[in-house]
Amino acid sequence: MHVVCGVKTHIVTGVEITRATKHESPLYPDLLKQTAKAGFTMREVSADKGYISQKNLQATVDMGAAPFIPFCSNVQPDRGTDLWSKMFFYYNFKRDEFYQHYHKRSNVETTFSMIKSKFGERLRSKTATAQVNEALCKVLCHNLCVVIQSMYELNITPEFMSDAA
Repeated sequence: MHVVCGVKTHIVTGVEITRATKHESPLYPDLLKQTAKAGFTMREVSADKGYISQKNLQATVDMGAAPFIPFCSNVQPDRGTDLWSKMFFYYNFKRDEFYQHYHKRSNVETTFSMIKSKFGERLRSKTATAQVNEALCKVLCHNLCVVIQSMYELNITPEFMSDAA
């Protein structure tokens, strides 16, 4: 399961479920698009090294956010776009500042922990389709819980849409 989540409420704003052998980097733009389509504003996006690519850095900037994705040790600064070089030098020469932003990535680990502790670590369904549906249901239930919790903690009054005719 690959997710994008909020740093304050831990609400899941984008989710992709794949086989364990599928590379995660190509999923990143779609996760950002899901988040934007759901109406969330992204200012910063933190992701682990598995998501580093020129395409993903650009996709983040195109969404109006700053990307904070660390570089692998074998990456060269001159092998990409201007954005690639800029982020590479920022990562290498202002690492403490970079990690202040990147540290927000730990919220996704908290989100996974919240889901697992409330709804269990294992999937009980037998077929692959049912397992995907079960995992998505766990995310949906998690989101309902954090919305209710946020209503009380952040003093938010919900506004419900009326039925369309």
